Amino acid sequence: MINVFKTVLFAGVASITMTELASAQANPYEMVPGTWAELPNGRNWGSTSTVYYGGDGTIWAAERCGANGNCMDTPDIDPVMQIAKDGTILKTFGKGMMVWPHGIHVDYEGNVWIADGRGDEERGVGHQVHKFSPDGELLMSLGQAGKAGSGKYEFDQPCDVLVAPNGDIFVADGHHRRGQEGPNNRVVKYNSKGEYIMEFGGLGAEFGEMNEPHGLAMDSQGRLFVADRYNDRVQIFTQDGEFINSWRQFGRPSGVYIDNNDILYVGDSESNSGGTRNPGWDRGIRIGSAKTGWVTAFIPDPDKTTRFNVAEGVTADDEGNVYGAEVEVGGLKKYIPRGTAPRRR
Repeated sequence: MINVFKTVLFAGVASITMTELASAQANPYEMVPGTWAELPNGRNWGSTSTVYYGGDGTIWAAERCGANGNCMDTPDIDPVMQIAKDGTILKTFGKGMMVWPHGIHVDYEGNVWIADGRGDEERGVGHQVHKFSPDGELLMSLGQAGKAGSGKYEFDQPCDVLVAPNGDIFVADGHHRRGQEGPNNRVVKYNSKGEYIMEFGGLGAEFGEMNEPHGLAMDSQGRLFVADRYNDRVQIFTQDGEFINSWRQFGRPSGVYIDNNDILYVGDSESNSGGTRNPGWDRGIRIGSAKTGWVTAFIPDPDKTTRFNVAEGVTADDEGNVYGAEVEVGGLKKYIPRGTAPRRR
């Protein structure tokens, strides 16, 4: 008799139960209570889908200008911010330059990249990927401003961006349109000058195909990890787009991040939403090895009263603290290893 609670993992990892995958181990983290990072001038956090460790002790995040709509409707608000580990906002920029910040990446030179996941054709903004200096100077833009497309230099709702150590640029292109499949389900590769090299993917559920490539990460071997969200899996590729592996043990991935120790952090903000998305799985942040695929820790959603919550975007700093970017509730949460919180006197 086949045990229906078993699932086979395609990484040489032994079969384990869904319950074991969901809980993995006792949660080794505790959430910093309250609002960890206060925005200036009494401003409220909007939907926040993306966060990234800057490598210098600071955190970068982008939020949707106090709401979850068009940032161009509030052109006096900076959507991009640099944050100290204690939650202090160090700098902000990006006002009037993007519609719907969705993905963020900090490259090896400290430049900040933003994937603008929607477009405003009338204002000529959006459907682009922008490269900024750490001080907010615009250095490069990929895509046609405000225009969706599927050509070599066009995007339709780009979700994320990643820069490899050699400077090559990878763009995860294709977000769903309010529950409908988007036209682009691909990863597009450019050189450091923004010149098109190749693309791979395509709509589908076979190995190498994608259904909403929602996030990107790269491990120490140079393998590219893609959060293939609507297929409930993380896919692994070479930098030339050759399929390597498919992992389902990290749940329904919205965000992926790999630290310098090849620890993989996956933000699962949608599993079991309404019982229709990846049913049987709990949403939360799953943490494990990018080398072996073993899931070793699970941070459960602290608020299950919402439809989507916990981390859509996820990152970790060099002290082992984990940060989750939340869309429905709005804002950032910080999780610290248990036993490291300052003692109250």
